[in-house]
Amino acid sequence: MQVLLQVWAEQYVTDTDTDELRWREVKEMPPPADMIASPYDPEARYSTKRELAWVGYKVHLTETCDSDMPHLLTNVETTPATTPDDNMLAVVHASLATRDRLPDEHLVDKGYTDAHVLVDSQRQYGVTIVGPVAEDPSWQAQAGAGFAKADFLIDWETQTATCPTGKLSLSWLVNPDATKPETTVVRFSRRDCSPCPARAQCTWDYSHWVEHEALRTARRHQHITAFQVQYAARAGIESAHAQAVRRCGLHQPERERDV
Repeated sequence: MQVLLQVWAEQYVTDTDTDELRWREVKEMPPPADMIASPYDPEARYSTKRELAWVGYKVHLTETCDSDMPHLLTNVETTPATTPDDNMLAVVHASLATRDRLPDEHLVDKGYTDAHVLVDSQRQYGVTIVGPVAEDPSWQAQAGAGFAKADFLIDWETQTATCPTGKLSLSWLVNPDATKPETTVVRFSRRDCSPCPARAQCTWDYSHWVEHEALRTARRHQHITAFQVQYAARAGIESAHAQAVRRCGLHQPERERDV
């Protein structure tokens, strides 16, 4: 009864103007991670990934992928469908570490390659993450025009930035937004920027320096042939898993893989 009452409350509300019961608008409903998607399974959640939509869970499979060794599953983690993939690598690595099964390299898809994951996996477990990362989303980087973040010269020791036109930054603010604790915002003088003929081409903020450098290095690396060869093994594993279970997974030592 408690589950049915919660489902009812999530779907319906009494209109304050008419005092009549009505369906909740989407903006009035709880986020998918909190909302019961099926009264038959209160822990199942609704989620989407590319063209796939489902109510249920995710499974993260870790499998060895050395070419000269048998491919073995070394770890399985199940989460609600709404749990972001990049939240899971720390969990997977902690589990593998307790059994001395950590890989040197972990091949994963783009969902697992957030900047903080690239840094934390290497720092905490000595595991190198191998996988495609998101490209710079700024219009400058996408269009190949204007000044993207990579065009600025950053001196992390002195906490200064130099723009492509040679102007030095005025301030360096670390964690100015409590909701984004790994952010550094660099500001330039209005006297330099206002009359600058390239002002409309500019970008503005910078992520934390360790993550920024890790992400920039990964973006460069994923466009070279060596990365394609290194990452090709995971593509074969994902295809086999997709045919077998139509779900997602992962890998093991010396090299492992996330599907």
